[in-house]
Amino acid sequence: MKWIGRIVGALVGLLLLVVLILAGVMVFDAVFGPQTADFTNVTYTGADGTELIGYLARPSGEGPFPAVLMLHEWWGLNEGITKLADAMAAEGYVVLVPDAYRGKLATQVPRALFLRLTTPNEEIHADLDAGLAYLQALPDVDAARTASLGFCFGGEQSLQISLRQPENLAATIVLYGSLETDPAALRPIQDQPLLGIFGAEDAQIPVSEVQAFEAALASLGAPATITIYDGVGHAFVQEDNFNQPGAAGEAWQQMVQFLAENIGGA
Repeated sequence: MKWIGRIVGALVGLLLLVVLILAGVMVFDAVFGPQTADFTNVTYTGADGTELIGYLARPSGEGPFPAVLMLHEWWGLNEGITKLADAMAAEGYVVLVPDAYRGKLATQVPRALFLRLTTPNEEIHADLDAGLAYLQALPDVDAARTASLGFCFGGEQSLQISLRQPENLAATIVLYGSLETDPAALRPIQDQPLLGIFGAEDAQIPVSEVQAFEAALASLGAPATITIYDGVGHAFVQEDNFNQPGAAGEAWQQMVQFLAENIGGA
């Protein structure tokens, strides 16, 4: 029986070692990684009085302009999303990237997962709602021409904010975010244009789930366009490839065209 005890002890020790390594990675990421404040340029007040931060990108010229609420991946508001916001602003939109994590940022998966699991959904929703209100109150924004657009975690949040506030959004773009497949839950946006972009090789958002989402929208007669790009997986549109040939560039241009058709632009 001693050998059983030794095996159990070894497994417990190995588990503790893994936990310590993961904890070390998260602490190092939090202390020595980039900070959200390095990439933000605006502040506004949340529903609970907290000062929130975000990144605002404006097009050249005079407004009023249509607007895009751009929602970041599970890493938090980082440099990459600001580059995508700048690119979309160049298309003729005022773009706000609200921070959903109240200043926290990750560069490694363990901390990103930790932030996603420990940040209350109610807080995320309230802070993103505050970001939308701030964006639409800007003097150079035509609030009636506002769309939400999100990537991964932000794709899920783009869908959810449209379901919460269909009267305040004219269009929705979801890039490989978690989906609703119940037609009853999707009814608030049955009349709203929606673009969904997904990867055929995505292990997190499988094609079967995308097809169920598309079928639910179709059952409501919703004006939705769902595109599944072959040969790519999750999070395939990034700041270093959105303007390059291939699926990422095609998806970006599809978004630009969708926004131009539904809320206008340059």
